[in-house]
Amino acid sequence: MPTTTIRIDDGLKARVAAAAERAGKTAHAFILDAIAQTVEQAELDDAFHRVADERWANLLATGKTVPWDDAKAWLEARSRGERPRKPAARTPGG
Repeated sequence: MPTTTIRIDDGLKARVAAAAERAGKTAHAFILDAIAQTVEQAELDDAFHRVADERWANLLATGKTVPWDDAKAWLEARSRGERPRKPAARTPGG
């Protein structure tokens, strides 16, 4: 496995060491976990933005959307364990 060197100030290094000790890990393991979590979050954010961009493009192309009241009612029914029909997308004002 290749090695990467990072430079961190003494204050952050001490905080990492303390947090790692509280977590029952070495500072090395703690830093690796932090990097992995940050990368995973960045990937999730990227996927979220891709879906949002696709949906926005679809809205612009079709002009259709689901009114908030319809979406809210659907979500509330789902939270009660019901299986309602998904609300239909329509042109605002239509």
